Amino acid sequence: MSLVASRRHGSISEVKQSPGAMRSKGMSILLFLFMTAIGLLLLTPLFWMISTSLKSMQEIMSYPPTLFPKEVHLENYRHAWEKGNFARYTLNTLLLAGIGVFSHVLSNTFVAYGFAKIRFPGKKLLFSIMLGTMMIPSFVTLIPQYILFSKLSWINTYYPLTVPGFFGSAFQIFLIRQFFMTIPNELIEAGKVDGASHFRIWWRLMLPLSMPVIATVAIMTFQGAWNDLTGPLIYINSESLFNLQIGLQTFKGTESTQWHYLMAGSVIVLLPVVLLFFFFQKYFIEGMNITAGTKG
Repeated sequence: MSLVASRRHGSISEVKQSPGAMRSKGMSILLFLFMTAIGLLLLTPLFWMISTSLKSMQEIMSYPPTLFPKEVHLENYRHAWEKGNFARYTLNTLLLAGIGVFSHVLSNTFVAYGFAKIRFPGKKLLFSIMLGTMMIPSFVTLIPQYILFSKLSWINTYYPLTVPGFFGSAFQIFLIRQFFMTIPNELIEAGKVDGASHFRIWWRLMLPLSMPVIATVAIMTFQGAWNDLTGPLIYINSESLFNLQIGLQTFKGTESTQWHYLMAGSVIVLLPVVLLFFFFQKYFIEGMNITAGTKG
């Protein structure tokens, strides 16, 4: 009898909870629909750019405007690629992005390991000073940096765009350091007992356990180098050294009234970054989660 009574009591409680559960489900559906609408609204400029890149100039100028192209013109991309010299600019950008990813991952993980797992005098003070540099706007140091690189005869070379990466980034050091802090110190002590140096522990232990945050740093650095306009605009003068952003601006100057070619060139420049984030967003999200390190 008691078992039957308990079952009846459980069923009654479920019935009582069902209106609240239904309201919660309804709110979740409404929130999902709202976020979907916001997402579609934010994607509208991207959709319009792609649609325009596939239209003819006559269709672009027609009224009322068409949402989808009546006839797909893929030759717009071939024209933009050839006339805009995007092949050369893409190689230059890949070179800058590759060096940037290598330098940032190497230097930032090395410095972050020192702040996270090594005890030394003045550690907290140095870490505070490093964080303080994040509050300095980049445009404040722009002129001093230009004077420095000019004295070194680095103008019109890739050195100003690549060498600073080997000296670390305050934000990325902070991000990696927070991730390293979640890795148990017992693993470090075990490595020391086995006779491993700090360099070997960093290389053989910390880096393999920190692939999510390393992927995050790599994606952020690649995206920053791919979309960099200010740096190349200041330091690069030769057209053979232009990156994609400078090349796109040059292409806009020559094709100012040809909107289908301009949109095709913009899609060419934008597409690699979108695909990169689309395929590696899992690692990016895991890297931003500072609690994702190995637990003891």
